[in-house]
Amino acid sequence: MTTPLFPVSIDLKNKKIAVLMGGPGSERKVSLASGAGVAKALRSLEADVTEVDVTGPDFVVPAGTEIAFNVIHGTFGEDGQLQRILEARGIPYTGEGVAGSELAIDKIATKKRFQQRHVPTAGFEILRDGAHPTLPLPYVVKAPREGSSVGVFIVRDEAKVAATMKEAWGYGQELLVEDFIAGRELTVGVVGDLALPIIEIEVSKDFYNFDNKYPFLNPKAGGSANHTCPAKISDELTHRVQEVALAAARAIDLETYCRVDVLLTDAGEPSVLEINTIPGMTQVSLLPEAAAAAGISYAELCARVIELSLTRRRT
Repeated sequence: MTTPLFPVSIDLKNKKIAVLMGGPGSERKVSLASGAGVAKALRSLEADVTEVDVTGPDFVVPAGTEIAFNVIHGTFGEDGQLQRILEARGIPYTGEGVAGSELAIDKIATKKRFQQRHVPTAGFEILRDGAHPTLPLPYVVKAPREGSSVGVFIVRDEAKVAATMKEAWGYGQELLVEDFIAGRELTVGVVGDLALPIIEIEVSKDFYNFDNKYPFLNPKAGGSANHTCPAKISDELTHRVQEVALAAARAIDLETYCRVDVLLTDAGEPSVLEINTIPGMTQVSLLPEAAAAAGISYAELCARVIELSLTRRRT
């Protein structure tokens, strides 16, 4: 008999769980889809589940809730705001605490931490007050506190710089600009101390942007992506990429679960792009897909997230 990759010992039968979903940010529709999936999975484990559509800080959680399962991606749910509210109310919740959430959502802060702790990542500069990039083309411009590739622009042509920067500055007063690295797009789910099988992503056009991630939300955009899991790379390189993903999670002191996005160059060098502390849990999301490739069901994944989160709270 094989040993489970992560044995789940928690019993969720009759446990009162509020699934927090939606949120006020740009990823609201994705979050609602994630929340529906999580709620269904938890009910299959006989939990007492209430779905809570969160639109702002005045959301109501049912009395007696034993844990809130947070699947609000990006703004409000992933940036420490929701975590502070739940802690003030004394309600345990899934995922990272306030400090880890605030750090991981900030692409600029995480890039600095990667540098400090020797995690391989692309060279970068930080822009403020409407400045233009000084890095040579091509480069990638990113709004530092958005998720699902919202506010990400790949700039290859000098003629498109002005229009791109005008649009990018609409996301805030600070931008991250990175050296463009050509390579294979990989992502690694991390659950506790376990790196899941690597997924390689190939898109129909552009890059792995919102429309390619969630084609069911905007079919007219014509986006799509093919996922290969496990990625077709050598065992040695697989181990290297997984170790880099774990190092990235540890660099920003994450304890529960996340998904680490990595570019793999033609020379076989991994470069970390960013970390998502509340990765998607929709029908096409990457973390459940990687878990399934490891023989871990969607429901087992949800239960393990709860178990790790409660452990984090106790330590």
